[in-house]
Amino acid sequence: MNTIDQRIVSCLMANARSSYADIGKVVGLSAPAVKRRVDRLLETGVLRGFTAVVDPEALGWGTEAFVEMTCNGNITPARIRARLEPLPEVVAAYTVSGAADAIVHLRASDIHHLETALERLRGLEIVDRTVSTVVLSRLLERPPTPEA
Repeated sequence: MNTIDQRIVSCLMANARSSYADIGKVVGLSAPAVKRRVDRLLETGVLRGFTAVVDPEALGWGTEAFVEMTCNGNITPARIRARLEPLPEVVAAYTVSGAADAIVHLRASDIHHLETALERLRGLEIVDRTVSTVVLSRLLERPPTPEA
């Protein structure tokens, strides 16, 4: 990925609805040249797609928690994922180093919904124990930047 590609990605991150012509004005290329580069960025996996950024609170999912999950025995990441995928409140999950096997990000409509989701998570046969941290406020959240 060269400097022009980085600038194209920056433009798309700022506004994924920008036209190729608008991006071309910023990066100094024609609209067809920008399209070819965007197609290549999609093919190589640099860009994984285009999506709407939605405020979870506006959809009624304003309560969130991070849960350290310790599993019974030696569980593969694929098995952890398979058990977490059916839970709609799980918005992200990560394998981690340290005492826990995974960190699970939960979203719920309120504290009672969160409690129910935690009970279902704890009830999974792979889970030995959990440590939950409820988010009080979001201080900083930034997307990755293509220019390092």
